[in-house]
Amino acid sequence: MELNNEKIAINFEDFTFQYESQSEPTLYNISLKIREGEKVLIVGPSGSGKSTLGHCINGLVPHFYRGKITGKIEIYNKHRKDIFEHSRYVGTVLQDSDAQFVGLSVAEDIAFSLENDCIEVGCMKNRVRDIAQFVKIEDLLEMKPHDLSGGQKQKVSLAGIMVEDTKTVLYDEPLANLDPLSGKYAIKLIDDLHREKNLTTIIIEHRLEDVLYRNVDRIIIIDKGSIVADGTPDEILKSTVLEKVKIREPLYISALKYSGADLKRFDNVTDISNILSEETRMNLQNWIDSYNGKKQEISQKEILKLENIDFSYDDRKQVLKNVNMSIKEGQMVSIVGSNGAGKSTLSKVIAGFEKQDRGNIYYDGKDISSESITERAEKIGFVLQNPNSMISKITVFEEVSLGLQLRGYPSEKIESKVFEILEVCKLKPFRNWPIKALSYGQKKRVTIASVLVLDPKIIIVDEPTAGQDLYHYREIMEFLKNLNSRGITILFITHDMHLMLEYTHKAFVFNSGEKIKEGTPSEVLSDREVLEKASLKETSLQILAEKAGINAEDLINTFVYCEKAGE
Repeated sequence: MELNNEKIAINFEDFTFQYESQSEPTLYNISLKIREGEKVLIVGPSGSGKSTLGHCINGLVPHFYRGKITGKIEIYNKHRKDIFEHSRYVGTVLQDSDAQFVGLSVAEDIAFSLENDCIEVGCMKNRVRDIAQFVKIEDLLEMKPHDLSGGQKQKVSLAGIMVEDTKTVLYDEPLANLDPLSGKYAIKLIDDLHREKNLTTIIIEHRLEDVLYRNVDRIIIIDKGSIVADGTPDEILKSTVLEKVKIREPLYISALKYSGADLKRFDNVTDISNILSEETRMNLQNWIDSYNGKKQEISQKEILKLENIDFSYDDRKQVLKNVNMSIKEGQMVSIVGSNGAGKSTLSKVIAGFEKQDRGNIYYDGKDISSESITERAEKIGFVLQNPNSMISKITVFEEVSLGLQLRGYPSEKIESKVFEILEVCKLKPFRNWPIKALSYGQKKRVTIASVLVLDPKIIIVDEPTAGQDLYHYREIMEFLKNLNSRGITILFITHDMHLMLEYTHKAFVFNSGEKIKEGTPSEVLSDREVLEKASLKETSLQILAEKAGINAEDLINTFVYCEKAGE
């Protein structure tokens, strides 16, 4: 099939799909053509059907996920009869790279499909070497895939697909497990592969701004199982559709709207340089001036202090080096840095899961360094990223009450305390529900409730927004903000620069186990040297400020104030 003399790689016509286990279709009347050589971004809120659309493109529907289909889907002009034939035309890089690995070494994993095709050994080795050089992993060929970083694993997954000369590559949430700078490099690699190999590229991702670091041809927006928008990035950014379906727009677009800019007046809003007229600069500066000096007051009482903390695992490489931190009561604090910077280890040391080699930890002025995990949990709660890793009971009530039961509380006190916390967490109506029947966000609140029931004054939350769309991001963060307003100090371990900007009062930046910066989010994000060192990424706000000749810290401060105020 051709359209305007262009070959069609993916063709949906009046396509509807309903999973066997569902009473209603997940996709409704999808009509979509993706041209050969196009680079397309698919976005939509959680539950919108975008993942199912991806499964249809890569053949998991109907060859793995069964259900009722009406309409038509063609891959390069044909209905592909089985998953193996399908995979020769569409390769997939999964969000969870570990699920794709089959070889004991990187080289074996890349060569897997070639072995299945009975390619001669010498030829196979040459192809593996060539593609490894192309994606810059030639020095990793002898390593075990599971020992690699998130970014390295993605490159291995890519190499395993590219070695077979696949025409189309589908990326499922490629940025989900990467720190901001690694994410930037991943998008560059995807773009380089797209152009140099003349691929058809399809990206499913929440992080719109990060994907738009490199150009895409089209943005397709899915909501409630249907395509609600399909246009160029410029058309999408000028419209109101992102706001309507709760997808976060690029930060610079939001800042320009706050300042009163009419985006429809500009030819191309995807390039910041095209927007910066003298009027735009004046509007931005006037907006900044009108909010100058407005900030939230925080208590000056110190609730947590870390003094000269060192830590290493089994006398191996030192993970934390002379860490000193002071956190005030009532603060919301972000701890940021690259993968492997020591953030998660730091949180375990604070919560008592690991014991520091040197140094002291003070809570409300008292040294708690020698306290047990059980003792410390009554002061400092720790919420893991994946709620399923914390849950051990069947019902909501059983899970939330567990900590009190283990401490020998009488049943009547347990019931009243659990009911109180469930009310705070908006979970009381679900108290007798099986946890497996809850949504991911509800499970997250259950784990927080199980921590809060012990009345800690500090909670540490590991990546609370990872992989969530804007709606669910807002839901969990507003819930945590409400807890903070009740006097609970919250520490976030996060890669999410939006979270740091919108919700936290202070940020600590880590690199190779050392604290390299502390300050307000605007101070951190306007320090390019620190961003580079810690594998963080400059935001589009900084780029906007620089191109407009405006102080970056002032712009970021004003933006943060407006976001927090909900204006």
